Amino acid sequence: MNFRSSRRKFLKQATWAAAGAWLAGSSRFAHAAPKVRLIAASDKLNIGVIGTANRAAANIKGVEGENIVAICDVDENLLDAAAQRFPNAKKFTDFRKLIDQKGIDAIVVSTPDHTHAFATALALRAGRHVYCEKPLTHTVSEARMIARLADDLKLATQMGNQIHASNNYRRVVELVQSNVIGPIREVHVWVGTVWEPMARPIEIVPVPAYLNYDVWLGPAQYRPYHPEYLPKNWRRWWSFGGGTMADFGCHYMDLPHWALNLRYPITVEAEGPAAHPECAPPWMIAHFDYPSRDAQPPVRLTWYQGGKRPPHFEQGQLPKWGNGVLFVGQHGMLLADYNKHVLLPEKTFADFKAPEPFIPDSIGHHAEWILACKTGTATTCNFDYTAALTETVLLGNVAHRASQKIEWDADKLKAVNCPAADEFIQHDYRSGWRL
Repeated sequence: MNFRSSRRKFLKQATWAAAGAWLAGSSRFAHAAPKVRLIAASDKLNIGVIGTANRAAANIKGVEGENIVAICDVDENLLDAAAQRFPNAKKFTDFRKLIDQKGIDAIVVSTPDHTHAFATALALRAGRHVYCEKPLTHTVSEARMIARLADDLKLATQMGNQIHASNNYRRVVELVQSNVIGPIREVHVWVGTVWEPMARPIEIVPVPAYLNYDVWLGPAQYRPYHPEYLPKNWRRWWSFGGGTMADFGCHYMDLPHWALNLRYPITVEAEGPAAHPECAPPWMIAHFDYPSRDAQPPVRLTWYQGGKRPPHFEQGQLPKWGNGVLFVGQHGMLLADYNKHVLLPEKTFADFKAPEPFIPDSIGHHAEWILACKTGTATTCNFDYTAALTETVLLGNVAHRASQKIEWDADKLKAVNCPAADEFIQHDYRSGWRL
């Protein structure tokens, strides 16, 4: 079966709206299994990296022990700097051309949010294992598409949720799953970062000679170049990112999702300033209601951003930490951040002895993925787990933008009570950038 020609033929017969309905339904498109090079654990992967600076630089450091055979960046200055470190790697300013190269086993995607799904889907279909930065996708529909694609093709996948590999998170999960604070019906998650909205720039600024702006824009609807969008501030804009929620939600909501076996919420509602047409909100509070899971009760997770925090701080129940996660159980509370955790009230747990660890330490977030590429072992942030996490995180922004509590039907990929939410759930790619 010629997968690429079959896929093109399929997409000619359907609009993306129809594709969204198809993704939500029970029928599935039959993806041809790609040919994947078998690699001994002692051999090195041939890796292509998309993005070379900032977050991408950290990801390159995580995989640089393998063979970096191709590098891509839309900024030729950054690309040339990376080439100094990897002089034998082929250089590209268009990630589509990198993905088309032969001899690449795996690809690392470290681009702005709006190109995550596009680059990831192309790489998976080309038979490459994929590591993609968080959030896995820019829209809810893309998250479901990538999850289905990864499931069909059985390649090694990992989302860049590096803190998931920490020992601290493992110890918190063990405390929750050992029922130390009793049944948990309430979780609070807060991040202080603020992105202030602004009007879309109207002045015309020439595209720098070193920048492939068309590829940076990728599948997003066209708008003239402006330095307000890149390289630093793209997270502010709905067209490219999702503000604080998209930036940090997958890191902090990961902990309760993991500890409590959460997947999809059944309702999501948000409060905050009026939805801005161009930019993510400076502050927001969002409520995610999850159903019971086996013997575990329903859970309400409340997210706070932009300086908003749970009332427990004002009530003097919590130490003055920064960003964090609070589990509220029947017999106490458990507070955690990236590096530490504490059971509360501390007097109640003064003589507490933690259970013996039962979650093995990670060999390293990138190392997990590299080993999986070679041997087929599992990764802890594979695309099945992280697509559902990403979908949930992005639904917080959907509820804010729709200005209505949404009732989420995960099977149908639809806010069944709010047709206006569809606009923010489905992806809409510009001409020339169809998957």
